[in-house]
Formats: sequence, structure tokens, C-alpha cells
Amino acid sequence: MCGVVGLLLADTESHSEASHLLFESLFYLQHRGQDACGIATCGSKGRIFQCKGNGMAAKVFQDGARVIDLPGYMGIGHLRYPTAGTSSSAESQPFYCNSPYGICLSHNGNLINAPELRRYLDEEAHRHANTESDSELMLNIFANALNDTGKARVNVEDIFRALTTTYQKCEGAWAATAMIAGFGILAFRDSNGIRPLLIGSRPSATIPGQKDYMVASESIALRQLGFKNYRDILPGEAVFIQKGGNAEFKQIVPMKSYTPDIFEYVYFARPDSVSDSISIHKSRQNMGIKLADKIRETIGEEGVRGIDVIIPVPETSNTSAAVVSERLGIPLSNAFIKNRYVFRTFILPGQGLRQKSVRRKLSAIDSEFQGRTVCLVDDSIVRGTTSREIVTMAREAGAVKVYFASCAPPLIYPHIYGIDLASPQEMIAHEKSREDIAQIIGADDLIYQDLDDLKQACAEAAPNGGVKEFEVGVFCGKYQTDVPDGYFAHLDELRGKKKKANGVPNGGIKLSSNPVNDSVATPSFRLEIQPHAMPENLDPMSLMSVVNAPRSPEHREDISIHNIASEHR
Repeated sequence: MCGVVGLLLADTESHSEASHLLFESLFYLQHRGQDACGIATCGSKGRIFQCKGNGMAAKVFQDGARVIDLPGYMGIGHLRYPTAGTSSSAESQPFYCNSPYGICLSHNGNLINAPELRRYLDEEAHRHANTESDSELMLNIFANALNDTGKARVNVEDIFRALTTTYQKCEGAWAATAMIAGFGILAFRDSNGIRPLLIGSRPSATIPGQKDYMVASESIALRQLGFKNYRDILPGEAVFIQKGGNAEFKQIVPMKSYTPDIFEYVYFARPDSVSDSISIHKSRQNMGIKLADKIRETIGEEGVRGIDVIIPVPETSNTSAAVVSERLGIPLSNAFIKNRYVFRTFILPGQGLRQKSVRRKLSAIDSEFQGRTVCLVDDSIVRGTTSREIVTMAREAGAVKVYFASCAPPLIYPHIYGIDLASPQEMIAHEKSREDIAQIIGADDLIYQDLDDLKQACAEAAPNGGVKEFEVGVFCGKYQTDVPDGYFAHLDELRGKKKKANGVPNGGIKLSSNPVNDSVATPSFRLEIQPHAMPENLDPMSLMSVVNAPRSPEHREDISIHNIASEHR
């Protein structure tokens, strides 16, 4: 899961308003990716400017100080969520390809036939991919198709025809924005609509009768920036906004299905967003209704009467937990307090297995747990390590009995469309019963939402004639696309490479830098220590000397256009 955005202003004389709007949009979409981010803009004479690197938006753009260095009237942006591949700075987006015409691309999703695409680019198209990112592959597939026109200048129909070829060769899920230097902004979505994408417009503030256009992964970015006239880009559909023109829509390939990833509604999207005409907030309210009924069915009326308080695990589950409380007639308490000032700059789990990183993020109000039977509500359970720690915290705060309720069903299968949740072997529900999982996380009982109820909760939030089915392969193993033979083994191989690249072979200490450009004046560092690798009496500050260690090739800068994130200020 990543966040993408694209923008074209009617006023082509605008100096840096585009980059300011793109920068603001990244904050509204920051929850979609905290691993890396970037912006590329296009100014006069078709020149492209970029700033990108590992880290959150405020850090990469130095709290906005870098935005003025990105002139232009149009641009695209990206926020990266960690995937099964590497976390190299070279894989921060947007990606750039100089031939033909100068193209930048930002991509949210995953191509499940990446090895075949890499072979095609190497042996037939004779194009070099410099990273392991499938997004770079998609950019080169599109660029190669566009190059086949043989024209010095292309038109909108040429763009759409090249995109048709791209759809024919790529398999998987995508929502992408692209920029063609001096020409315009392109946005397109896979034929199943798995990854979200919307387009909005607003009247130009400086050119009467003209419109500014913005494309984004979530409606919240559009609405907050004044692009209130928005709609979803449909599965298999593309839109091109030409410099000085209006948005032109084209159905590139027939819609195979309209099945957005249900995890957008369970966890990823902001509650104040609307995705595929479904209110995220309303869908989570519906999840709460159905989860409350499942709790009653599982533990019975007597068990429900024994619960003293419903407690959400902040923040995604807050909406559902409030409805569970109301429907069961049990008081709600926000008894876990989230620390809003914990970031990913220095990750140090603490002294021993019980002091995990969750304790930096959450703390319990003891009086809300003391002597009570509590029902904890969370959005989902993946590996179970966080759930186990939360149950432990509840008991330490004085809870006498702990129920744990999940708004999502058990996760059993890999997510193959751009969200690296975990391998099946790492998922706590893999080959385990509900009772087994409850025992592992330390809960007295565990309640999972049924898959049919989850789908109905989201579908019932859609308008009449809207989305009724969803991508739910992570729960049942039935995916919206065919999965190539050997793909799951390929995913495990990628995860293995990432673990090896990110840490010492014995699982001890891991070092990375952020931002990643060698010439950055004041880099920050992230140090990760596996709990079993740190002695109980070790002073954490004694480890800081490792920050002077040689930096990994994983954090090289790419060979793209000049990146202003490399400059000293």
C-alpha cells in the first residue's frame, strides 16, 4: 500500500504553487506510507525537478523548506509503504525515464508478473531497470510502448494506446499517476479496481473559466485542498489532463470486476475518506454492528453481561468499537492512550521481550482496567505480537478477564497486491484454531469477524448499484487475478533478501540512514535491535557509535534526474 497524487494547474506561469499543494497532499496521505516519499514537478521548457528519499514528508522536504526548489505548474507525488522488496532510497518514487519525452511515474500496487516483465525489457525492449521495484518496470513498459509511435511529439490518443499495451503486459493491481514533460498528467487504475484512485477539480484562482485538477489515492487530500468536485477513476479507466486543457477519460480495457481491496476499509484508509463511493466511517460502523452480533453469538448473553467495558485499540478500531459498545449496551472507554509523538527515527524495543515497541505507542489508564472484565476491539490481527503485548498491558493494568475482538477475519494467505503484511508462516492464524490463537495472545477468548459479514458491512455502505464485491484473497486464498506459478516462492525469496539486507545475519543489529543521500548535511539514523539480541543491562546510548559505520549499498542514490534532496541548505 502506497499513496499517489498528481496535479495540474491551469496557470502555467505558476512558480511553486503546484509543489506546495503536492507537499500538503502528502500530509493528508502520510498514513498510506511512512517509509519514503517524493515529488517531481515540471516547469518551463519541460524541465523536471525532483526531491525524494527515505523518511516521512516533513523530514524529506525539511519541513517544507525544499518545496520552493520545485518550480512548475504540474507534478506528481508518492508515499511508500514497506514492501517485500528492498527499502533502498533508489526505490523511492516518483521514478523517471528520459526516453521518450521525459516521463515520471508513481505507482501504488504490485505487479505479480515482474520477473517476466524484467525479462521482456532486457531481451526484447533492451531497456535497463536499475532497481528491484516493479514500479520502475511499469514505467519502462509504458515508455517502450510510447516510443513505438516513432513520433517527435505524441497526442492524447497515443498516450492511451501505449497504456493499452501496458495493461496487456502487466498483471496485478495498480493505481498510478504519471507526468509527461511539458504535456500533461496521466492517471490510471487496474481493471479490477483493487487499488483506489480519484480525480477532483476546482476553479482556477488566476485563469477565469479554467480548472485545476488533482488525482489522489484518497478523497481526503482532494477535499481538504479544495478539489471538492471529485469522482473515482473506474477499473480499467485512465484520465489524461493536458497542459491548458481539460480532463479526458478513456476506458483502456474492459472492466473485469469492481473489487476494491477490503483492507482499505478495515485499516488503511482514513475514516474521513470516501473510496469507491463508500464512506470509510460508515463501513467501520457497519463492521461494529456485525462484530457485536458475533461477540454475542460466540460468548453468549451471559458472557456479554459479564463484560464491564469495551476498549478500542487506537485508532483505526475506534469507530467500530463505539458501535460495538452501543449495540451491546456496554460502556465504552478510550483506556489506551496513543503517543502521537512517536516516530520511526530510533526504534529500540526495550529491555526484554515484554517491552516491545507497542509500549512506546500505547499506555493504559489503570483505573479503567482495574478489577474489570474488558473486551478489546482491534481492526485485525496479523502476526499477533502486538495483540499479545496489548493483552499483557491490560492484565498488568488490573484486568481480571480479557476478551479480544477483531473487526477482520483471520489472515491466512499472502497479500499480493501491494501490501506486505507477512508470509503465511508468520501469520498467527496460519494453521491454528481460534482457541489456539487466544491462548497465544493471552486472551480469555477471541472473536473474529466472519468474512461474509465483513463484505456485507462494506457493501451496505455503498450507494445503490455500487460496489458489492471485494478483493479478499488474504482471508480465503481466492484472488481477483490469476497467480503465476512460483509467485509465492518468489515473494518468500524477496522477503528473505530484505531481511538479509536489513540486518546482521544473526538477527542482531540493523542500521539504516534517513534521508539516504550521502551529501545531506544532517542525516538521521534508525537503529533496530531485536529484543533477544540486547542484554538486560545494556545502556542503549552505548550503541550509538555504530552510526558511523559504512552505509549499505541499499541506501545509494539512484541515477535519475538531479535530486535536490542531495543538496546542502
